[in-house]
Amino acid sequence: MLDYAALTALAAVVREGSFERAARALHVTPSAVSQRVRGLEERIGGALVVRGQPCVATELGRRLCQHADRVLLLEQDLRDTLPGLAPDRARDGPPRVRLPIAVNADSLATWFAPALAGFAAEAPVLVDVHVDDQDHTAQWLRQGTVVAAVTGTARAATGCNSQPLGAMRYIAAASPAFMARHFAQGVGAASLARAPSLAFNPKDDLQARWARRLCHRTVELPRHHLPSTQAFVTAAVQGMGWGLQPLSLIERELRDGTLVELVPGAPLDVPLYWQQARAAGAWLEGLTRDVMAAARASLQRR
Repeated sequence: MLDYAALTALAAVVREGSFERAARALHVTPSAVSQRVRGLEERIGGALVVRGQPCVATELGRRLCQHADRVLLLEQDLRDTLPGLAPDRARDGPPRVRLPIAVNADSLATWFAPALAGFAAEAPVLVDVHVDDQDHTAQWLRQGTVVAAVTGTARAATGCNSQPLGAMRYIAAASPAFMARHFAQGVGAASLARAPSLAFNPKDDLQARWARRLCHRTVELPRHHLPSTQAFVTAAVQGMGWGLQPLSLIERELRDGTLVELVPGAPLDVPLYWQQARAAGAWLEGLTRDVMAAARASLQRR
């Protein structure tokens, strides 16, 4: 059997970034935390934490932390159905468990954040959000780093369920001045190959996907990298480049003319899915209901 007091100490060190902060969170001494982690390392036969500022988990330590998080989620389910297992909430407050989730930045900036915030305001959880491209968040699930993800992948990761959320509609947009400067002769392969585009990061291929569909061939796009959804809008308005913007985020700019479509009537709809680990417990089911409701209200039906 694993020593779950030691596992809890390990998870606290990794979450808090130091043995001292972990000790405060667990209401024990730093020496006690250090002894528990050291004892676990001796039993496992390898280092679990790289001591530093901050402390970070080794690959083996990360896997043990993930196991500890899932055990806590399952224990929370038991407390809800067996009140005798619950601590004295008047004294200790409701126990909180860590809920790691992966989501793409555009969803987080639009429809997903209200659903997550509403859920976390009521549930005894501590949410740990990882942001990545929707075509890569499923990898976080496959690695076991998160227990749920908004992803562009329909096929469920091992041990997970997958449900369609709908599609996020993107509009290729730029400022009127940018259009006059770079696309006065029209939007095509030649002009797209010269005009600076905006990309969230090197993984972001939305602009390339849109250009390929428009031109029926691959176009090499010059790209700025700007890893911020709101900054993406600001950069387009200021004429830094053109980019694919979530329609829900730029409706005002389209109305007032500070942004215009590169090609009217040519949106790109990106299907999204909610994948969740089946073994994560009832708390994740509650989040799933909130996420699905928010998606129905905000995303395009397919």
